[in-house]
Amino acid sequence: MNIDFSKADGLVPAIIQDASTKKVLMLGYMNEEAYEATNKTGKVTFYSRSKKRLWTKGEESGNFLNLVSIKNDCDQDALLILVNPVGPVCHTGTGNCWGEENISKDNPIDFVSKLESIIESRKSADAENSYVKSLFDSGINKVAQKVGEEAVEVVIEAKDDNEELFLNESADLFFHYLVLLQAKGFKLEDVIKVLKQRDK
Repeated sequence: MNIDFSKADGLVPAIIQDASTKKVLMLGYMNEEAYEATNKTGKVTFYSRSKKRLWTKGEESGNFLNLVSIKNDCDQDALLILVNPVGPVCHTGTGNCWGEENISKDNPIDFVSKLESIIESRKSADAENSYVKSLFDSGINKVAQKVGEEAVEVVIEAKDDNEELFLNESADLFFHYLVLLQAKGFKLEDVIKVLKQRDK
């Protein structure tokens, strides 16, 4: 990829877009060193014009931008960076720097990506206030056991006619399954890839 870092003091604008929801999250600037660091670490790194140094998004908050891909524009002086964000992107706590939630209201599946980001951000939260953190701290066996317990509850409710209880237990099972996936180092998209491979 040929990026022209010779203009504007060696900085190029970097537009950050969520790979799942397609929402624009923020705008930052990269110099060549930040660009190389982003590719090397897989964490989006900018050049901070105020701090006069490289700055990895999430280095203090833990709300990293995990790199998916980088594209340059036709003039090779701007970047479009697709990411999987961990937690809210804006320092104000919103999903992007325009005060919007980072979900697509037209596609409920996008909420799963948001939920996975929340689960990932809770890994490093205060255990006293985070149920998810306490699950991770309890170990893989406990997390797997919890999924098994929730699966049994779904089976029990499926045999009855209470739709509300069935859906609530299904939601509990799905949530704990997402936690188990992350405890094993995976996300739902990894499972979907396997299903797509089978669809032949």
